[in-house]
Amino acid sequence: MSDSPPSSRIALPQPPVSLLDGAALFLDFDGTLAPIADTPDGVAVDEELIGLLGELRDRLEGRLAIVSGRSIATLRDLGFAGFLLAGTHGLEMAQPGERVEAPPRRPAVDDAEAAFHAFAEGKPGILVERKSISVGLHFRGAPQWGAKAGELASDLAEKLDLSVQPGKMLFELRPGGADKGSAVHALMAREPMAGGRPVFIGDDVTDEEGFAAAAELGGAGILVGPPRETLAAFSLEQVAAVRHYLARGIARPR
Repeated sequence: MSDSPPSSRIALPQPPVSLLDGAALFLDFDGTLAPIADTPDGVAVDEELIGLLGELRDRLEGRLAIVSGRSIATLRDLGFAGFLLAGTHGLEMAQPGERVEAPPRRPAVDDAEAAFHAFAEGKPGILVERKSISVGLHFRGAPQWGAKAGELASDLAEKLDLSVQPGKMLFELRPGGADKGSAVHALMAREPMAGGRPVFIGDDVTDEEGFAAAAELGGAGILVGPPRETLAAFSLEQVAAVRHYLARGIARPR
């Protein structure tokens, strides 16, 4: 994006709590609100987190959204049914209690899923994650296959006219046309997010588009984890620091 802020590789300052005043808050899930697990279904969401986010959403007059690579169906199963959601890297969107806005699952994704399963056969630690309109190939349990997994994903993307979405120890194949940045732009044009200052908190390279979009719209990104090249303006060390920061935002005098 030509108007994106310059990236930084140095340690960034911690975000001031005042950044949350009047914010339209966009939160990644894995690695941001919950630690990354060894398998996609190894994550549990505790009631304390749901309560914390509910309080913050109410304080922000509804301006809080979960923006994740996971499908909306999975996010709702995890306990986020009461929140504004953007899933599958912005390809899906849903208001609480309403139907999911998403393109239909393409046959090409089924073909990619079959190829992923064939690749995973006989390779302990390789996992295939079926999502509503995409499919992921995880190699966290078998990092020695990472390069081959990447080659397969690239080849399939070209053959099947799909987009490759790299992540932490995974490659996902999905339709193109959306990312976390486009999700920020789309949601900022709607209620309840419209009128707030976008703040995007995330940990992965897939969150960089979200950081860029927040900055373009007058807000900022917050990187979770160790320093790396990023478009974020601030950083928090880990998941526990994110929760502490959000709790401080609730406690801040109005």
